[in-house]
Amino acid sequence: MGSRLAISRLALLAGLLSTPAMAESVPFSCVILPGAEVASVMMTNSLNGNASCMVTCRFSTTKFANNPQIICAKPVPAGKEVEMCRLTSGGDKMVKLIEGYAECTK
Repeated sequence: MGSRLAISRLALLAGLLSTPAMAESVPFSCVILPGAEVASVMMTNSLNGNASCMVTCRFSTTKFANNPQIICAKPVPAGKEVEMCRLTSGGDKMVKLIEGYAECTK
């Protein structure tokens, strides 16, 4: 009987360890800086613990079919707003944010 209990506990623990972590959406901003050739990618870890966070931003530029995109990822302390990275346009002026999202996983 004891070995069955140990096996079922081990199976439960293995199931918990193999469950993938769920990413949660968090506040972010992708801001074109003065001069329109660099963007700042900011986000806030609104979770109640330190987390691994990722932000993606894509912009339009003055040149057709040039839509620079950046994906930034790094650990962020709980409740902190941080600049994740900066994106340069490659010489073209950025016009507006096309799309973006951010998520953190504990």
